[in-house]
Amino acid sequence: MRKSNKKRERIYLKGSRMILSILMIMVLILSSAITVFADYPIFYQRYTADPSGLEANGRIYLYCSHDVYNSSKPGYIMNDITCISTDDLKNWTDHGEVFKASGWASLSWAPVVVARNNKYYMYFGNSGSGIGVAVSDSPAGPFKDAIGKALVNGSTPGVNPPSGFWCFDPGAFVDDNGQAYLYFGGNGQGNTRVIKLNSDMISVNGSASQIVAPIFMEDSWIHKYNGKYYYSYSTDFSKGAATIDYMMSDNPMTGYQYKGTVLPNPPSNEGNNNHHSIFTFKGNWYIAYHNRAVAIANGASSGDARTYQRSVCLDRLNYNTDGTMQKVTITTNGLTQLKNVDPYVTNEGETMAQESGIQTEACSEGGRDVCNIENGDWIKVKGVDFGTGAASFDARVSSANSGGNIEIRLDSPTGTLVGTCAVQGTGGGQTWSTKSCKITGASSVHDLYLKFTGSGSNLLNLNWWKFSSSVASPTSTPSPTPTSTRTSAPTSTPTPISSVDLNHDGVVNMADVIILAGKFNTVIGNAGYVEACDLNKDGAINMSDVILIAAKFNTTV
Repeated sequence: MRKSNKKRERIYLKGSRMILSILMIMVLILSSAITVFADYPIFYQRYTADPSGLEANGRIYLYCSHDVYNSSKPGYIMNDITCISTDDLKNWTDHGEVFKASGWASLSWAPVVVARNNKYYMYFGNSGSGIGVAVSDSPAGPFKDAIGKALVNGSTPGVNPPSGFWCFDPGAFVDDNGQAYLYFGGNGQGNTRVIKLNSDMISVNGSASQIVAPIFMEDSWIHKYNGKYYYSYSTDFSKGAATIDYMMSDNPMTGYQYKGTVLPNPPSNEGNNNHHSIFTFKGNWYIAYHNRAVAIANGASSGDARTYQRSVCLDRLNYNTDGTMQKVTITTNGLTQLKNVDPYVTNEGETMAQESGIQTEACSEGGRDVCNIENGDWIKVKGVDFGTGAASFDARVSSANSGGNIEIRLDSPTGTLVGTCAVQGTGGGQTWSTKSCKITGASSVHDLYLKFTGSGSNLLNLNWWKFSSSVASPTSTPSPTPTSTRTSAPTSTPTPISSVDLNHDGVVNMADVIILAGKFNTVIGNAGYVEACDLNKDGAINMSDVILIAAKFNTTV
């Protein structure tokens, strides 16, 4: 009797280990698949760094240093500021370079923008020698130098710069009572300064004060949450790769207590420097930062070519109940699209989630257009809701040459072709014409790819695009947010083996796991969601579905 029980225990343990092994293999495959199919980082057209976030007009605006690399003279060459914005966290509008250093300032580094007096004020570093201020009536610029000289430099009262002091990396903040502050400095833990700004935002009030931050190097940022002030910054390299650490206080200028690290050195950053901002959007907190992912993806060699060509990133930020910030989980695709794109209104060509090959430029009809288009280039717009179906496609285009074609495809550059819009030469790169084509097979939610084909170079330029439908347009609604917890109890009905055999080859095996991996973490309403992969029909393709495959693994139909 005892031998029989032991035998059953060995069989049970062996089966449990097999199931556990299968689950571990699946997790590894799914993790790999998520990395491969992610849409991170968030901007590809140019190298950008030091992002400063601002919520305005229902959008996030990121203001970034624009990295330009010179292999014969490597260094941080940043003469202008790039602005991008989004209202859904996935598709970003390229507003171009909204400020360029000139006159007293030869460089414009690491900007911060705040709103006040129905205007937008940008503070920027002229390398490490001083901080200027520019102003605009719009968050999308253009910004103009407000005073034609440095607002703050080493001669400003209270700065008292020690040897090696960097007067740069401004962080601006307007408190609830209307008092504004400017934080700046670098290269030493006693080198942070804060000074009050006058209500005009282009002059200072009084003397600067010192803030001592442990192993401080650069990147001052200030925000307020539940009555507490948070001063965050980039550390030096004395304890390893630079991290974003922070302190808290009840006073914006003094009394800060060190709390720890909020953002580790990110992946694809090669342990190099970082620069961040923390801000709210639609009631949630976010952190923007940079790494070297685009340079690496573009094949830049290790060393200077990666160091000086950075790319901006975005993640969620959360707080503990005691007010401290949780260490950020860095993701490649961790943010859920907040709403689907309405294709039945005019959409700017320079708004996209990803691209291959293209550039953008100032457009004679306003805003920017997509340019430098070669055969095989494409742009991706994530989460487009075609509703019951599109009937036609319009594009505002130009061509100084013989033109080309815009292939309208779903879900990948080689995905389902639903229409082709032919573009002939218009007589100039800024001579615009609207071209149309029929659409067949575009309905529900998909990622939209506009793929450009043709012979020669500079095929065409694209200003905007729009679909038309013979029925009422869909209403853009937020996509459901994936969750790891159930809102209702799962059904007790067993899942048939046939439904787990996703490729219908008669056996539940690793091929089915790979199919599930391609749809993992999608939900109803997302472009990638496929009902057949939602094995328990809970509206999300997640680990519950993995477990169902594990239970049927290596069985035949």
